[in-house]
Formats: sequence, C-alpha cells, structure tokens
Amino acid sequence: MGEDRQTRVADWVKREVLPCEHLVRAWLARSLVSHADSDDLIQEAYCRLAKIDDFESIERPDAFFFQTVRNLLLNQIRHARIIRIETAAELDDLGLADEAPSPERIVGARRDLARVRERIDALPERCRRIFEMRRIEGLSQREIAARMGVSENIVEHDTAKAIKLVLKALRRSSDVAAAEPYLRTRLR
Repeated sequence: MGEDRQTRVADWVKREVLPCEHLVRAWLARSLVSHADSDDLIQEAYCRLAKIDDFESIERPDAFFFQTVRNLLLNQIRHARIIRIETAAELDDLGLADEAPSPERIVGARRDLARVRERIDALPERCRRIFEMRRIEGLSQREIAARMGVSENIVEHDTAKAIKLVLKALRRSSDVAAAEPYLRTRLR
C-alpha cells in the first residue's frame, strides 16, 4: 500500500505541481534568492508535499506549492536573523574588541551609500516611501499598509519593485556592488 501511495503522490506532483515549478523559480529569482537556495527551497517543498496524507483534496496545488516555498523562504530568513543575533551575542561574551573601520573604509562606505541614496531618491514617490519605511525604518508590511492606506500586497510589490529598480540603475552605472549591503539590510 505504501508503494501505491508513493506512485499516486508522484503522479499527482508530476501532473499538478511540476508544471508550475518554473513560475516559482522565476519568483524566487525576482526575489533575489540564489539558484542554490532556490533548489533547496523547492526540494524541501516537494518533500513536504510528499508527506501530506490528503494531498488529492488540495484544490489549487500550484498555489499550495507556491505558498509552501514562500513559507520556507520566510522561515529561512527568520532563521538567518536568529543566527546572526546569537553569533553577535557570543562574540560579545568573548570580550573581543570591536575594531572600528579605517577612515578610508568610512569614506568609501559613505560614497557608496550616497550612490544608493541617489537611486532611491529617483524612485516613484509611493514606491520610494514604502521602500524607506520597510528597509530603512524597519516597519512591518502591516504597519506601512495602515499608515499609507494601501494593502499589504501593494507594500510587498512596491518594496520588490524598488529593489529591482535600484539594482537595475546601479547595474547600468556599475555600482551594484555598492548597493548590495544597503538593499539587503533588512532582508535577513
């Protein structure tokens, strides 16, 4: 009976889920997830689907698969935040001296930040404001939506749009390396 279930699950995945995998991969790429992480997230999602007892009752397998990958990505981001906080606490416990950056690094970082800031300032007004509240002020999507009177979907969309537009502008001017730390500040 276990083999029969495995065959049914495999057939269901092949028929209902696999055709939408490329859409999920495209979304992950737009979300700036590396190819290797995308592979891991999709593999984990398939493993979770295989464990569902009543998989045939899922009305929208494509949406279910997408939501599973999205939840796994969110858990990965939350876990990355936790790891960093714990690592920082351990370093504090060791009593290691915090070395200040050199004056050259400070000047370079300020110059890079100014370039990124120029690109952010050039964004469309609503997109720029949402991006600033989300990435610079650290507000949640819900808080931003309430303040601006828009849906959380618009907040999520405009944040992603802002990142894409800034990275695109920086790629054109070859400043993309300068932008990465500032654009990803609140992503992990």
